[in-house]
Amino acid sequence: MPTSQPDSPSPFEDTATPDALLHTGSDGAVSPEDLVLAAGRDVTPKNLAWAERKLAEEGPLAIEKLLP
Repeated sequence: MPTSQPDSPSPFEDTATPDALLHTGSDGAVSPEDLVLAAGRDVTPKNLAWAERKLAEEGPLAIEKLLP
C-alpha cells in the first residue's frame, strides 16, 4: 500500500497562484488580472471584461470582497 511522502508536493501546490502574485489594493493598483485571479477564475477575455466592469463599478475595494 503506497504511503505519502513528506517531501512530495501536494497536488495543489503546482496549481496554486503564488502569494506574491496576489495582492490587495492597499499596496498598489488593482488590475483586472488581479481581480480575476482573486476570484479563482482563469484569465480569459470574458473574465477580464467582467473584472473591468467590476472595478469600474466598485473601484479597488472590489478585490477586498474576494480576499479574506
